[in-house]
Amino acid sequence: MTSPDAPDGPRLAALHPRLPSPVREVVDGRFERRGVRLLLKRDDLIHPELIGNKWRKLAPNLAAADGRTVVTFGGAYSNHLRATAAAGRLLGIPTVGVVRGDELAGRPLNPSLARCAADGMRLHFADRATYRRKSEPRALAGILRAADAEEAYVVPEGGSNAEAVRGCRALGAELHDQADVVAVACGTGGTLAGLAAGLAPGQRALGVPVLKGGFLTAETEALQRQAFGGPRGTWSLDDRFHFGGYARVPDELDAFAADFERRHGLPVERLYVAKLLYGLVALTGEGAFPRGTTVAAVITGRPFP
Repeated sequence: MTSPDAPDGPRLAALHPRLPSPVREVVDGRFERRGVRLLLKRDDLIHPELIGNKWRKLAPNLAAADGRTVVTFGGAYSNHLRATAAAGRLLGIPTVGVVRGDELAGRPLNPSLARCAADGMRLHFADRATYRRKSEPRALAGILRAADAEEAYVVPEGGSNAEAVRGCRALGAELHDQADVVAVACGTGGTLAGLAAGLAPGQRALGVPVLKGGFLTAETEALQRQAFGGPRGTWSLDDRFHFGGYARVPDELDAFAADFERRHGLPVERLYVAKLLYGLVALTGEGAFPRGTTVAAVITGRPFP
C-alpha cells in the first residue's frame, strides 16, 4: 500500500463498496424442471456507480495509478468508459477516454459519452484504423501524444490487464462452496480469467462472450499468463449467444430480458447480462448441467438509464 492519499486502501474504502456482493437464489421453472438451482451473484450491487466487475477491475488499477491521470479506451457505448469517468470524479483523479471513431467528434454526444463528460472525463476521438492498433507501442505512443496524455497511467479497453485479473480473483473466492458452475458474460476475458483462478477445486467457470469472433480463448489464456504466470482454474467458453455482436439487442433478446425482469424483479442489463441469462436458460434446456447442479450467474451490471 502507498500513502493514505493514494487511490488504494483508505480512499477506495471511503467509497463503501458492498463486498462480498450478495448471492440470491431464484426459483425459475426452466431450471427447476431440469433439477438445476440458479443463484444470482449480485455484483451490480457493489457500488451505485462502479458496478459489478468494473469495481473489481478498476480498483487495483486505480491503486497502481497512484493519483496520476488515467487514460483508457472504449466505444461510444462503453460501460468501462463510464465507470472510469465515475471513478475519476469520486476520487478526484483526472481521466481521459480514447473513443473509437473520429467521425463521432463532430456529433452531439450520446447519453453514455455525455455521462462521461459530465463526470469530468476528457474525450479524445481516434480514427478506427489507429484505434485497432492501440496495443502496438508506437501506435499507443501516438495516441497518447495526440490526447496530451503521455504521462498518464494506461488502462486497456475493457479494463482487462494483469492487475484487473488479480482483482477479479476475489469474485471466485466469494463463491467457494456455493456453486458448481459460475457463469459470467465476457467482453475482453479479464473477469473470466480472474474468476476461474479464484474458484475452488471442483468448481468451474463458464464464459458467455458478447462479441463474435471466437478470439476470447486465446485472450483469456494470455491474461492468465500475465497475471499468474500460467493457466489457473477450470473454465470454458460458449460463444453461441452473442446475438450478432456487441451492442446487438434483437427483439428476441429484449423480450427474453423483459420476461426475466417480470419473473424475478431483476433489472436486466441488455448488452451483457441478458446474453448470459439467455445462454444459461438455453444450456439448461439442452441438458448441459446434470441434475443437482447449482449454477451461479454473475450479474455484472444494470440497465443504463
